[in-house]
Amino acid sequence: MTDLSEKEWDIEISAKSPVLNLGLKDVWHYRDLLVLLVRRDFVSFYKQTILGPIWFFVQPAITIIIYTIVFGNLAGIPVDGIPKPLFYLAGTVIWNYFAECILKTSTVFKDNASMLGKVYFPRLIMPLSIVLSNLIRFGVQLLLFVLVMLCYALSGSVFQPNFYLLLFPLLILMVAALGLGLGMLISAVTTKYRDLAFVVTFGVPLLMYTTTVIYPLSVVMEKYPAYSWLIKFNPVTAVIETVRYGFFSKGSFSWELLTYSSIVTACILLLGIVVFNRVGKSFVDTV
Repeated sequence: MTDLSEKEWDIEISAKSPVLNLGLKDVWHYRDLLVLLVRRDFVSFYKQTILGPIWFFVQPAITIIIYTIVFGNLAGIPVDGIPKPLFYLAGTVIWNYFAECILKTSTVFKDNASMLGKVYFPRLIMPLSIVLSNLIRFGVQLLLFVLVMLCYALSGSVFQPNFYLLLFPLLILMVAALGLGLGMLISAVTTKYRDLAFVVTFGVPLLMYTTTVIYPLSVVMEKYPAYSWLIKFNPVTAVIETVRYGFFSKGSFSWELLTYSSIVTACILLLGIVVFNRVGKSFVDTV
């Protein structure tokens, strides 16, 4: 007869675990579930729609047209010599990924309370699946950016990508980590205080105007130096500016600003994981 106490278990569920324990081993063990959730999130976006996956292109395309007309032509905001659609598209694609990550992760406990309360699996899988499914959408929208850039190149425009374009994977990882960290932090708080969910819903779109999605940092530094700190110290600003500088060699780039953004992102992600893990053990009692 085998002694159960001598068996080696794949997963041990304990009421107590280190605060900073990410549980990545458990996440890897449940990787099939992660893939399933990513596929569910991706497919559910366009299921029962007429245009299907084309909506991934339509949404940013319409946004860019409106930005070009309103901010580029009517308001006449300079764009550092970059073609206006490409300028707005570069910022919009980055911002959309960040906004989608934070908005959907912020309600993960509330949206999945019925499933999370019945079955055990690493809670971290839920926000990770949101970040990964949004990464696929980001990839599709990035393809639109490349196609528009190619059209401009074929029509005679000359672009000079530089060394800083190699930072692109790191920049996307920063955006994902920032959205994940803020989303987990907010989701933990909204289990008790639902008011924050309303603040996030209208606050995130407004937050876009404190980044350089529709205007370059150089314009803010030149015309509104007293308020430039508000734009510079938004962690997403450094990412957008670096992406544009890497693709077009125009605009501004600062190692100091990028380092600051990296440190803030790491701190928010760490804090989000700590709070998420603590709340994840008892959220069923409050949701």
